[in-house]
Amino acid sequence: MKRFLILLLVFSSAIAFAGEGMWLPQLLKLLNESEMKSMGMKMSADDIYSINKGSLKDAVVHFGGFCTSEVISPQGLLLTNHHCGYGEIQSHSSVEHNYIKNGFWAKNLSEELSNPGLTATFIDYIEDVTSLVLAGVDAEKNLEDRQKIVDKNLSMVKKNYKLESYQDVIIRPFFDGNQYFAFVTTTFRDVRLVGAPPESIGKFGSDTDNWVWPRHTGDFSLFRIYADKNNKPADYSPDNVPYTPKHYLPISLDGVEEGDFTLVFGFPGRTNEYLPSYAVDQIVTSLNPAKIEIREKSLKIMDTYMRKDEKIKIKYAAKYASIANYWKKWIGESTGLQKTNAVQKKQLFEEEFTKRLKKDSPYKDILPSMEKLYNDINKYALARDVYSEIVMRNVDLTGFMFSFKRLLDAYQNNGESGYQDFLSRLKGSIPDFYKDLDVKIDQEKLSALLDIYVKTVDPDFVPDFLQRENLGMASDEPYDEMVKNLYIGSSFSDENATMKLLSLSPSEAVSAVKSDPLYAFIIGWNDIFVQKISNPYNDIKRKLDELQSNYTNAQMEVFKEKRFYPDANSTMRVTYGQVEG
Repeated sequence: MKRFLILLLVFSSAIAFAGEGMWLPQLLKLLNESEMKSMGMKMSADDIYSINKGSLKDAVVHFGGFCTSEVISPQGLLLTNHHCGYGEIQSHSSVEHNYIKNGFWAKNLSEELSNPGLTATFIDYIEDVTSLVLAGVDAEKNLEDRQKIVDKNLSMVKKNYKLESYQDVIIRPFFDGNQYFAFVTTTFRDVRLVGAPPESIGKFGSDTDNWVWPRHTGDFSLFRIYADKNNKPADYSPDNVPYTPKHYLPISLDGVEEGDFTLVFGFPGRTNEYLPSYAVDQIVTSLNPAKIEIREKSLKIMDTYMRKDEKIKIKYAAKYASIANYWKKWIGESTGLQKTNAVQKKQLFEEEFTKRLKKDSPYKDILPSMEKLYNDINKYALARDVYSEIVMRNVDLTGFMFSFKRLLDAYQNNGESGYQDFLSRLKGSIPDFYKDLDVKIDQEKLSALLDIYVKTVDPDFVPDFLQRENLGMASDEPYDEMVKNLYIGSSFSDENATMKLLSLSPSEAVSAVKSDPLYAFIIGWNDIFVQKISNPYNDIKRKLDELQSNYTNAQMEVFKEKRFYPDANSTMRVTYGQVEG
């Protein structure tokens, strides 16, 4: 006897599945239900998505805005991946209570651990708002004018939603801006850690994410949603009670047999199914290799220190896992695209696309135009990725400097009142930031990654203050001494010095921040980045986005026999098929 199984996986990118597609759940009845039933599905599309009764969509939860989780009990128990809960497990860990190494299990509700900032978001309902968002938009208008109309319409559509105090509405574009859907959501703000296995189980084999298959990990963790006495979202309070869900998923231990119908439900992060071959080639040959090299160097430096010191291992565990996540994704993505000859397949598709176009088609020049723009944008895209990886994602203090830039901007734009308002929020974030910072590691990473920046990007994008000859350095000399001096001279290398700086009067603090060597270095570099890299990149990208929107629409017009599904964009999706092999 065949069994019906629902697989609910944590998505962070594209899924590989027998029945291709990432379908919107509210459209299953129209587009997919008959096929799903022919594959063995016993329930109806209304059992998957309904606004009139509890359905599967009411048990599938966006965890923290970055993962999928599932409600598996009438008391709001949430199942998610170990790597999705890893940051929370790490934040509660210490050398004395090493929950990363030993695991954690609450024996009762009172032992469950709160997690400030962690959320659980439910989808209440989904609506097509394309006609409202694109009202007044036509092909004759230029991109800038069209976007102004779209932005105005989006604002109006959002305002017209009658929401409860605990609801929000999110409107996302689909098919590169050819379609828009509104998602009305309810977000719970009290989500507590219930249990997690030791990392020897949760990270068995060291593959902590979705990019590696086959899986051997016990990749799970358990949380619980709490609500107020009326079962509504509330900030953390000891008076809150476990949430009673509209629907929850029973757990089956029966296993599966070949041919069983299988459903996957979740929030996949981002895919780009309808890009031209030039974009895919750029990803494989230019962008991914550079980002992989940066993260590989960053991971190696962290690993060296983490192996020597348990305290540092705990401190950097979540950072290491986060950086490793997309490092492995990009390696696998590039390998897969090359092995499957993805660029060549795209080129064959484009040949067929061009062949099908009529001589007077408005799309006849679209691919040559995109090819030229991808050639134009490549050096800017590469430099943009390399800069962002170093400054914003892999070195902690460099990214933290932008919090102080916003503080100075608040002072400049809104005076002392604006300064004090931002300062109170900034001070609240400082203890957590420094708790997980080791200055020696941060310094070593910046030095090593500056070398990668200088050798990778176009020479025109290397600031004078990074030119070795201007610094009296040999052509292959590391940036160790320069970076060491920046960190030694900076107040931001030490939490106490930072807090002391912020205790000054607004005018004195602003002056101290501006004169800080690390701040001046990063903001000076950022000014050059904006002028020479970001602005030209954005100018070309706007043109590419317009062409991509037209190209996606053209594909749907030209290949009418094909079923098209929208790219992933962190919204709720369904895919399905049968168990094979």
